[in-house]
Parts: sequence; C-alpha cells; structure tokens
Amino acid sequence: MGIHEDHILPAIMDIALSGLKEERKEMVRNATGKVLEVGIGNGSNLPFYTDAAEKIVGLEPCVAVVEKAKKRLGKIADQGSLNIAVDRYEFVIGGGESMTFEDNSFDTVIACLVFCTIPDAEKAAKEVFRVLKPGGKLLFFEHVRYPKGRMQRVQEFINPAWKVFGCGCHLNRDTEAIFSKAGFEFKNIERYRNPKMSPPFAAYMIKGEAIKPV
Repeated sequence: MGIHEDHILPAIMDIALSGLKEERKEMVRNATGKVLEVGIGNGSNLPFYTDAAEKIVGLEPCVAVVEKAKKRLGKIADQGSLNIAVDRYEFVIGGGESMTFEDNSFDTVIACLVFCTIPDAEKAAKEVFRVLKPGGKLLFFEHVRYPKGRMQRVQEFINPAWKVFGCGCHLNRDTEAIFSKAGFEFKNIERYRNPKMSPPFAAYMIKGEAIKPV
C-alpha cells in the first residue's frame, strides 16, 4: 500500500465522516449479536456499538489502516467512551470478496461507505450473504449512483479520475441492485441526496436494512 492509501486518504475520510456521525451512529447502534463490519477502516464507528453487539469483527484489507483502528480503539477505551468491552472487538486482515468466515456465522453485517470501493462488489455482496445467518440483517449506509439526470452524467465523467484519487472508490455503483442480486430482501431503504456529504456528485445515498431470507 502507498502513502496516499495508508495515511492521506484515512485522514480525508475522517473529515468526511465527521459530518455523517449521526447517520452512522443510528445505523451501528442497531447491530446485534455477532457483528461483521466490512471495511472497518481506521475505526470511526467503533464507539457506536452497544451491548446488543456481543462480538464485533472488523474486516479491512489494509494493514496500516487496521493498525490505526487498533490505536483508536485503545485511545477511546482509555477515555472511557466505549459502550462495550475492548475484548469483544477483533480485527481481521482481508478483502470482502473472499472472506475466511464460515457460512451462516454472523447475525449482523455493517456496510458503511465501503461497497463503493471494493474491487468486485458483486462478489463481496455474495460473500456477505453467505456469512450471514438466515434471518440475519445487513445494515447499510452507502453513496451510490444518482438517478438518471445531469448529476449521473457528471458522475460518469468524473469517475475514472475519482477512482484514482479515492483508491478505487466508484461514484456510480448501483449498490442497491448489487445487494438485491446477491439475494437480499430490503426491510427498509431510504434513497436521498445527503446535504452533509461532499462533494455533491458523491452525495446520493442509500441507507436501511436488508435481510437474508430464512
């Protein structure tokens, strides 16, 4: 990994995510049982888990970023601001497309601004479906392709350069369709332009809950 991906991009993401704190907190506090957070990054969601989350496994491909997450966990634990015990957190190095977890092993999966970046999002969605227990829930908060119109055309134009700057981030992924194709059924979904997300061509979002059918 390079300096940009290991250090510069995580700092930029911290700034971007700070404005989305309430949305992220609302999502993460609904995680229950054994939880997998795909693309946990440098751990910005760590303090939002509640006692309803019995175990949190953070999956992340970048070793340097995982080290930042571990340091963040230790820091917020020392400050006394964690909602659950440190020993319930575990970090695993790996990508979303080829998880080492057993079938039907998680009650909840968190996908927070990560499916835009996973190289093979379709394969990763199938892996999420595989590792979730029947009846398990996927809680998602993702920026996605705009509906048809001027802004979608802007996304298509900017996307090649944006992928380079954003270490593989796609502006124009139809993540809702990707989840549906993987087999998920949406319990609830909200589609909207988030005024707190910047830049505006990356601000169309989906959030909600999808279920792995029993």
